Amino acid sequence: MKTLLDWLLIRYPDTPRTRAKQWIMAGRVSVGGVVIRQPHMEMPDPGAALVLLDRDAVSLDCGPKGLPIHDQVTLLHLDGALAVVNKAAGILSVPAPEGDISALEILAAALPSLPAPYRRLQPMEVHRIDCQTSGLLCMAMNRSARAHLIEQVRTHAMQREYIAFVEGKPQQPRGTWRHWLKWDDAKSRQTVVAPDTPGAAESVTHYEVVAEFHGVTKLRLRLETGRRHQIRVQAAHSGLPLVGDRLYNPHYRGTFPRQALHAVSLSLRHPQQRREMTFTAPLPKDLCALESALRRS
Repeated sequence: MKTLLDWLLIRYPDTPRTRAKQWIMAGRVSVGGVVIRQPHMEMPDPGAALVLLDRDAVSLDCGPKGLPIHDQVTLLHLDGALAVVNKAAGILSVPAPEGDISALEILAAALPSLPAPYRRLQPMEVHRIDCQTSGLLCMAMNRSARAHLIEQVRTHAMQREYIAFVEGKPQQPRGTWRHWLKWDDAKSRQTVVAPDTPGAAESVTHYEVVAEFHGVTKLRLRLETGRRHQIRVQAAHSGLPLVGDRLYNPHYRGTFPRQALHAVSLSLRHPQQRREMTFTAPLPKDLCALESALRRS
C-alpha cells in the first residue's frame, strides 16, 4: 500500500519530494473531491481521483477555531486572493504613521512561517474597523483581488454585521439609522450634519434588538454604508451611545474600557472563485463578561 505522497510523486515524477509534500500540507491535493493534508496516509491507487488544485484556489487549513498568529490576532482564512482575521480590541487594522502594530503587519510577519505557497503573498487593505473594536477584518492578497473586494465594499455587496451593547432602549425592536456624516479632522470625529452640507456622506445602518438588560440593550447591526465611526456616532445621535465609548458617549463613566462593539459576521464573494463565503467570530471574553454581568444585574 502506497502513501498519498507516493502516488503524487508517481503522477508528477519530476517534482522534488519536499515540494510534493508541501503541496499536500498546503491543501493543494484532493482525492475524489476531498482535500487530504496527510502526506503519509496510505491508500490504494487513486487514479484520476487524485487532483492537484490551482495554487490561488487553495486555502490554508486554519482549523475550526482559526490559527493564532499573534496573541491578539487569529487567522480564519488565507488563500492566494484574500485573508480574513479576527482581531482583538486594541489592535489597529492597518498601519498608522504614529500607531502601534496593526493586524495587517501581524499577518505579513506571519506569512514566512507558513507553508511555501503563502510565503510571498502581500496583504493589502480592503476596509478597516476601529482600533478599540474587535472582530472580523478582510484583507486582499493581490492587487486584482483587492480591486474586486473594494468594489464589493463600495456597492454594499460585502455584508458586515456587528454586535453592540448600547445604553438605553430603542423605541422599535428593529429599524434603520439614516444620517449624513461629516468628518472633522481637527477633532478626529464624525458629526451628524444636514444632507446639503459640503463634504457630507450618507450613512445607513440597520439595527435589531437581540436582548434587553437593565439600562442596556444588545443590538445586532448591519452596515449598508461603511463610514469611519459610523455605528458609534449614529447610535449616540439616536440616544443609544455605546457602552464604553469615550468619544461619542456623553455619559461615559469608565466602567468598561472600550466601546462595546464587535464585528461578528462578514459575507463576501471570493474575488477569483466567485463563491459566496461567510465568516463569523464569537464575542470575545470581555464582551461575554459584560453580558454575564448585565444578566446578573
